[in-house]
This record gives sequence, structure tokens and C-alpha cells, in this order.
Amino acid sequence: MLYICHMKLFLDDNRQPYDVFLNTIDPDYESNDSWSIVRSYDEFVNYINEFGLPKLISFDHDLDMDHYLPENQSDIDYSSLKSLTGYDCAIWLVEYCNENGFVIPNFKVHSQNPVGKDNIIEVLSK
Repeated sequence: MLYICHMKLFLDDNRQPYDVFLNTIDPDYESNDSWSIVRSYDEFVNYINEFGLPKLISFDHDLDMDHYLPENQSDIDYSSLKSLTGYDCAIWLVEYCNENGFVIPNFKVHSQNPVGKDNIIEVLSK
């Protein structure tokens, strides 16, 4: 059964929502308790398949140590990466919503990778 759940979904390989709050003072991140946290592409997909679309998703781009290399911070060659990124999660989400007739949920991108952040925003805003 698919439905919009009331939780917020936080995708990040190591940070907690409150860590983002400390940098942004965005009240959405003030409490870790109001978020479900996933750490990888597989966890992201499994969460949505099990619980449905959350009311808000916050995306990180870099989900693996390989993603933090300098060459993956500017001109990202996604085909060369060893593991999937938050950008891949965003692509999956768009396809999932299109296939099921859902609207993309509200989203934020808290990634500190500027190119990755722009890529996620671009795919989700089409």
C-alpha cells in the first residue's frame, strides 16, 4: 500500500538533521526526532517502497567516501563512481513518482557539494 507518510526523510551518509541545523539554523532540522534517517541509495528506495512518500525529503549528494574526492566535487562523472549518490536517489524518486502518478514531495538539499546540490535540484524541479 502506498501513501504519503507524515515523517520527513533525511538522506545523508553520516550527518544527523541537527548537524545541518547548526550550519543553517533552518528550523526543519532542529530535532532529529522528526526525521527518518537513511544512509544510502538502497535504504532510500526501501524506505519509500515500505512507508510511502514522506512529506519532506532532505538530500545529501555524497553518500560514500569516493564521492568526496576533489574530482567528484566539480565535474562529476557519475558513470565512474563506485556507489550511488543522492543525485541517483533523486532520479529514482522522479521515475517512481511518474510511474505511480504521484507529485514529487517537498524537498530540500543540504549537500555541501555545490555541483551535486545543483544536479539534485535540477532533476527534482523538472
